Amino acid sequence: MDIKAVDLNLLLVFAAMMKHRSVTRAAEALSLSQPAMSAALARLRVLLNDPLFVRSGWQMQPTPRAIELDGPVRQVVEIIRADILQPLTFDPATAHRSFTLLMPDIGEVNFLPRILTLLAEQAPNIDLRTLAMPRHAAAGALESGAAELAIGYYPDLEKPGFYRQKLIDNSHVCVVRQSHPVIGSRMTQAQFLAASHAVAKPDGREHVFEKFLQQKGLKRRVVVELSHFMSLLPIVENSDLVATVPRDLAQFFVSHGKIKLVEIPIKPPVIDVHLIWHQRFQKDPAHVWLRSSIHEVLG
Repeated sequence: MDIKAVDLNLLLVFAAMMKHRSVTRAAEALSLSQPAMSAALARLRVLLNDPLFVRSGWQMQPTPRAIELDGPVRQVVEIIRADILQPLTFDPATAHRSFTLLMPDIGEVNFLPRILTLLAEQAPNIDLRTLAMPRHAAAGALESGAAELAIGYYPDLEKPGFYRQKLIDNSHVCVVRQSHPVIGSRMTQAQFLAASHAVAKPDGREHVFEKFLQQKGLKRRVVVELSHFMSLLPIVENSDLVATVPRDLAQFFVSHGKIKLVEIPIKPPVIDVHLIWHQRFQKDPAHVWLRSSIHEVLG
């Protein structure tokens, strides 16, 4: 028998007949007319090549074949009702699940501690894994499920099939060591352009400030170019180099090193930091909870 020929509604017809032993009462239980119930029963008999229910006095008694099928049919119906048709729920306090997040090293420094605090308080059995990957690979990771959520600046993901929720506006500022011999609490454009700079250019990431300078036709001397933003902290702290970084990272540097924050004398572009996910996770209750919770603590 080809399973494509099986109408699952016929299982409900069978279960109702087993319970009520009457075409009329089974039809009422299923909100069907008696002719519709009789027609469905006839289809069942043809499908299973057995009379299934035969009249005996005032009742329709099951055949041996029907009695044999009673348990399996009730089990299938219960699975459909309990496991398939019930709305999905998620209880963070008891759930065991792992999430993979896309975020650069800046995100790990600025966002991950607060997210982990949230999980420790509300979802102690949820585990996290973070991935950093080139910008062009982010879409594929979210589409395939290799990552469930991206946190950061991903302009390439502004396209159909992806949802995004804004977290913060981030801008660029400069950081220098506290005892810098030339730069104080303020900096002129001439000082900025004359200074020696340390620059972080993570592989495959959008280098917003570098593009901004090119568009303005502004040139500066780059003494060292790094692949990770976090490497800037000890370098700036122990030299006279200037680094231009997102504001939230600059605040981290100030709180963890002998660093001071100096506003850039050129109005820099603003970076929108978003939560981004693929449409496949839009309705998943666990994912909905995680997105909402992250937005609450980071937004």
